[in-house]
Amino acid sequence: MSKLVTIYGGSGFVGRYIAQQLAQQGWRVRVAVRRPNEAIHVKPYGVVGQVEPVLCNIRDDDSVRAVMQGADAVVNCVGILAETGKNKFGLVQHYGAERVARIAADLGVARMVQISAIGADAGAKSIYAETKGKGEAAVLAQFPDAVILRPSIIFGPEDGFFNRFAGMARFGPVLPMVGAGTRFQPVFVEDVARAAVMGVEGTAKPGIYELGGPDVKTFRELMQIMLAEIRRKRILLNVPFFAATIMGGALDFAQALTLGVFRNTLLTRDQVQNLKHDNVVSGATMRFEDLGITPTPMGAVLPTYLYAYRPGGQYDAIRESAQSFRKG
Repeated sequence: MSKLVTIYGGSGFVGRYIAQQLAQQGWRVRVAVRRPNEAIHVKPYGVVGQVEPVLCNIRDDDSVRAVMQGADAVVNCVGILAETGKNKFGLVQHYGAERVARIAADLGVARMVQISAIGADAGAKSIYAETKGKGEAAVLAQFPDAVILRPSIIFGPEDGFFNRFAGMARFGPVLPMVGAGTRFQPVFVEDVARAAVMGVEGTAKPGIYELGGPDVKTFRELMQIMLAEIRRKRILLNVPFFAATIMGGALDFAQALTLGVFRNTLLTRDQVQNLKHDNVVSGATMRFEDLGITPTPMGAVLPTYLYAYRPGGQYDAIRESAQSFRKG
């Protein structure tokens, strides 16, 4: 019988790629999510019954335990960028990660992979980075042989970074950003998934890996690359940190005042705090090289999905070819 893996948050951006690659390797995959009906897109990753969404609340012991029964490996992809409702940073990224690791150890699960983030630090000023760091420590305390992956900003067809700013660039002549000089090392989602699969299959040495792509760019440089790809000219406006903090605070207050009716998906104070720090591989941990993975450059992937934001969408390339033909 094929082995079974439970992926918490397996229908999200990173989790779906891990589920797909594991299914291709013959694993049975349980995709543990809060809303299984919204995760049916994962079912075609395997043959009938191979990949199944199941109901789970990572804040509840019994729920986490129920979907882990019989699993040979677990992957925890659950994380949030902003707090909404009952999903608080500490409950999800610290205690949720601890719960998965503790129950995995109790049930005798062979392997665990934790998806964290570069900058995870229990002493960080950012609550996001702090709870990621505390989550890592809790996982290692409960499951010392876990594989912890810390990717930089992740890109791919469904990403929330390039897609977000490319969408914003379609409206108005100015594209605002916070932390124009902050450096990032974007990493392709399929490369992160490959690393996670190696952790599940036991071909990755236990420990912490910082995952960054071959390109180190500032926020401004990334926006210039994105604008060139979507064939649009925009003024890149850097919003100073002090002004961004005020803006984020006002938006956070609006969310609290409306009891969550207004959801602050634009900018939070915590995100501003995160943007003050570079998001690149430190060299103090293991990396892609230790896994034998050559990271994919942005230039090989961005054109495959950002074309949708060009003025003529997919037809821009045809128009460019036609213009070259006429000139010839």
